[in-house]
Amino acid sequence: MKFPFDLPAKREFDAVGFGTNAVDYLIRVPFYPSFNSKIELSDYLQLAGGEIATAMVGLKRLGLKTAYAGRFGDDSAGDFGLQSLRDEGVDVSFTQQVENARTQIAFIVIDERNGERTVIWHRDKKLAYSERDTPMEIAALGKVLHLFPHDIEACIALAKKAKENGTIISLDIDNILSKTEELLSYVDVLIASQELGEKHFEVKDNYEFLRRLKSKFGCAVTGVTLGEKGSLIYCEDRFIETEGYKVPGVCKDTTGAGDSFRAGFLYGLLNGDSVEDSAKNANAVAALKCREIGARTALPNKEELKKLLNGEF
Repeated sequence: MKFPFDLPAKREFDAVGFGTNAVDYLIRVPFYPSFNSKIELSDYLQLAGGEIATAMVGLKRLGLKTAYAGRFGDDSAGDFGLQSLRDEGVDVSFTQQVENARTQIAFIVIDERNGERTVIWHRDKKLAYSERDTPMEIAALGKVLHLFPHDIEACIALAKKAKENGTIISLDIDNILSKTEELLSYVDVLIASQELGEKHFEVKDNYEFLRRLKSKFGCAVTGVTLGEKGSLIYCEDRFIETEGYKVPGVCKDTTGAGDSFRAGFLYGLLNGDSVEDSAKNANAVAALKCREIGARTALPNKEELKKLLNGEF
């Protein structure tokens, strides 16, 4: 099935991301500790992450041209996070370090038996964008604008501008609030976690969840990630079920798997693939990411992605 919209031509970037970055402190433990207990950690690492920054790195590793717009603090974590994007070749012309602000951080506890994680995070309010200080020019610089609605008014303003310029709008979301509904009315590609269906629509059935998303907000493509089971995409009144790929070796960490899935799906869209093949790409990229600790460490290049898709891993 073809995507039910056309990508704009001759843009400076394939994808531009606006939203969250983070510096993650990943703590590996033999098993997740019980309340009011002590446990010796196996290892700990400082690595870069964040939903949108990670997705832009994922697309860049797959050979596309990407830009990231967001804010870091002017602390050592901010220096680290910003340099991580530069090192990957992601354009950071629209990225800032805010004076006297602390970079968003996350402490992530990873159960080394299965790679599942618990995230404890904080974002300094000084990093927030308002509508008036949002870099509106990015709305027309990429074929796809990928958003995370932490600063909802800024995202709405960008989405409006992007829609006026024919840019395809993709959204990563984990909750739906009142103003989020306005943003969703502009979104073309909406990939959510299955927990959102029960939390917002009070439905456990993923098919019904995606039908309701489409009916209420009109998104051309909706989807839900299902972890190791794969994904479910709804497009043009058809459901596309795609099985997950086994992580090569062993699953060491699921941090950033959803961000990686979205990168793989957008890669398919930008590469001219069908919706079905884009879903396969997405599941494969997410599986490959889980090979190592950290949101970005094992994000694949095109050769690695092709190898897994062909069953050669």
